[in-house]
Amino acid sequence: KSSPQESVLLLKQVTDSGIRYLTQGAGSNVAHALSEAVAKHNSRNPDASVLYMNFAAQDPALTNEKCNFWHFRFDANVDMKLEVITDYIARHKDIKRVYLFNQDYAFGQAISKAAREMLARKRPDIEIVGDDLHPLAKIKDFAPYVTKINASGADAVVTGNWGTDLTLLIKASEESGLRAQFYLLGTGLKGVPTAIGKAGENRLRIVMPFVRDAADLRHPAFADAFKKKYGEDWSFQSVRSIVRMLAAAMEKAKSADPLPVARALEGMRMQGDNGEMWMRAEDHQLFVPLYVATLARAGSKGVVHDWENTGFGFRADARIEARDFTLPTTCRMSRP
Repeated sequence: KSSPQESVLLLKQVTDSGIRYLTQGAGSNVAHALSEAVAKHNSRNPDASVLYMNFAAQDPALTNEKCNFWHFRFDANVDMKLEVITDYIARHKDIKRVYLFNQDYAFGQAISKAAREMLARKRPDIEIVGDDLHPLAKIKDFAPYVTKINASGADAVVTGNWGTDLTLLIKASEESGLRAQFYLLGTGLKGVPTAIGKAGENRLRIVMPFVRDAADLRHPAFADAFKKKYGEDWSFQSVRSIVRMLAAAMEKAKSADPLPVARALEGMRMQGDNGEMWMRAEDHQLFVPLYVATLARAGSKGVVHDWENTGFGFRADARIEARDFTLPTTCRMSRP
């Protein structure tokens, strides 16, 4: 559910049915509501505690001032991904004007704030030529916004848009002739090549934890087996991280009870598909290497695998080690 209120009502059904593990990632507004509701439930029902594993909600507050013991995030947060994006932009001296364009809720607001601060620190010569927040999933025609972006002379657009807001934005940009590069805080990319296709060719640069064609990928076998079995490309690496670390934590704790499992997850390190995975104990934030990847034509340099039979795939342009975006946390966690 996209509604925090409806999601909390569903959580009640989950807990009433005896389910002890919950995953969610579609919307930081929902994640905040669920994190608070899970903590409240667990304080009242210590013998029926629930563990919340977040695979995509990226608002930094969830592992900073709003952190709680029962929430673990398996995707990089906004600040971590923007650390990667702004480093990448800062190295490209041809980028002189940047437009910030985001959805108007916790996630988009966090991107706007962090991008401004980081770009000012790393490239004070870059001009922020626009900073717009638009209603989430309500805009049907992005042409007026694209006209504004075009008029600003932006070389790059930093956006956290996803779903139809991303698709319609890129298509409107292609139709208008906007040539700016788009920098995305990608997580689940299922359907993106199909929905955007040629309109995003060599224009979408996305922060990703897994790129099938990355030259240094350590374990591509899972993605290949997944596509062979289901006929679909693997796009939610954070979900795989959840399953692997949860299983390891249960084995370490010798229990399936959420409390000892949560304690086993804290500080856990294990090998992932592209390097070490580390769950920081202080705030329950996962760290894994990230890539900056570009949507490009299959068969072009660095792109072997076709995604979704579109003729396009992802080219790994840069690999960034976790140590380069391991930011401090303000979390002051109370532990049971």
